[in-house]
Amino acid sequence: MRHGFSGNRFGRNQTLRKATVRDLCKAVLYHQQISTTRAKATEARKLVDKLITMGKENTLAAKRRAFAILCDHGLVSSLFNVIAPRFKNRQGGYTRIIKFALNRRGDNAEMVILELTEKDLSAVKPVESSAEAVQDAKGGVEDAEVVEEKSAEKKTKPAKKAAPKAAPKAAKKVAKGKDKKAA
Repeated sequence: MRHGFSGNRFGRNQTLRKATVRDLCKAVLYHQQISTTRAKATEARKLVDKLITMGKENTLAAKRRAFAILCDHGLVSSLFNVIAPRFKNRQGGYTRIIKFALNRRGDNAEMVILELTEKDLSAVKPVESSAEAVQDAKGGVEDAEVVEEKSAEKKTKPAKKAAPKAAPKAAKKVAKGKDKKAA
């Protein structure tokens, strides 16, 4: 019986399990939302919440502890300078898990979205109106012509020299064979 053993093992040993959870956390902090299985999301959520709490402390020791987990200086600096200040008025609940309607094909695993509750709005791309989409489509035809011109320039390069024929090697072998017979 597994009384008192918390956490999911994912069918992996300890090092691979820690690497999986660490990489999920890095992806959530970098992209602000990811899609994964429910079991992995619940394990990654624990670590993401701890990392954001470390980011709210904003001390050198907290930065070193976060780097020991994330192993990425750029991500640690964005955690302490960009992500954690968004959550300064929250006492927890930094992430949310949203269930997909359909399970994953193949193994029927329950898929979810793990995302930060306070997102950076500049990272989210606005939806284009239909008039802008039509103008972009017209501009795409002009871009295609430019690409064709560049590919035509590449075709005008000189061809490589042909490889020498194999006949001289065969002649040398025949000559060596005659020398052996003469001796």
